[in-house]
Amino acid sequence: MKSHLEAEGAVKVEEWQQTFYASDSGIQSGATTFRDEDESEFSKKYSVSASADMEAQYSLTRAQRVRAAMFPETIVEGEMQSNPDQPTNVQRLAEPSQLLKTAIVHLINYQDDADLATRAIPELTKLLADEDQVVVNKAALIVNQLTRKEASRRVLMQSPQMVSAVVRAMQNTGDLETARCAASVLHSLSHQREGLLAIFKSGGVPALVRMLSSPMESVLFYAITTLHNLLLHQEGAKMAVRLADGLQRMVPLLKKTNPKFLAITTDCLQLLSYGNQESKLIILANAGPESLVFIMRNYNYEKLLWTTSRVLKVLSVCPSNKPAIVDILSGFLSEGVGGFLHIFPHFLMNEFA
Repeated sequence: MKSHLEAEGAVKVEEWQQTFYASDSGIQSGATTFRDEDESEFSKKYSVSASADMEAQYSLTRAQRVRAAMFPETIVEGEMQSNPDQPTNVQRLAEPSQLLKTAIVHLINYQDDADLATRAIPELTKLLADEDQVVVNKAALIVNQLTRKEASRRVLMQSPQMVSAVVRAMQNTGDLETARCAASVLHSLSHQREGLLAIFKSGGVPALVRMLSSPMESVLFYAITTLHNLLLHQEGAKMAVRLADGLQRMVPLLKKTNPKFLAITTDCLQLLSYGNQESKLIILANAGPESLVFIMRNYNYEKLLWTTSRVLKVLSVCPSNKPAIVDILSGFLSEGVGGFLHIFPHFLMNEFA
């Protein structure tokens, strides 16, 4: 039995030696193993070549990842496939660099806008004073576009000559589009204190008051909003508006139907009439109480109701206005339409008790 197994093992060893691994492995003979020189050189060349290719491919992929993370706008669609829900380490590390790059781009653009406005202002100032209304219109349009950028807007408000030119163009032109652009420029400048001061010093208040008679709704909006900003934040603006007959032009605007426009207008009336008896009498002479009560009766815009009630409260302490308001309310009550009085604030109703 034992001899049979040994014979079978020898046959299997012989069969194995007839295959690709024909050389002696040392299992039977105990000889030292060796590697064929040609085969070794081939394997060495193959390994180095493959490693170089793999390293080049890896390096290219890594460079692409860095470029995709820091400059995504340079990547062709489909070139890099990544899962946005699982950012790579390169993408995470690139976030501060991306923020820095964005800040630098914004800074460069800001400086470019400022430089452009600085170079354009002298020429635009001349064009706004041109006798040809077409030229004035084009210049006003360009200035209006410049005010949409913060950098150029700040440069404009720092130029008294430019602001004065815009004010003159607005009040002297007969073209509604030119007036709209000029009023829009002043409206944009009025959002900064420096711009408010520039408008005030350039005589912008009387010009804006005149614009309250414009037939164009957008001009009315720009004018009343700019005046509102001046009344809120610019010292001396209230007296300037009163001297320019601003109250006489504002009270008729209470007939408008835009609630937001009315809210701004009524707040202007409150700012002008508070603590000034002459302003209260001007509002009374222009049928202001009737319009104010009409607003309280027919509108439900909360901000408008609040600003209107504030004006009525200010007027209620005037010996001339209080009886007039009471008569108006009594007239509504006698007509059976007193149900709207519930919207009056309690403090205001106490004034007429």
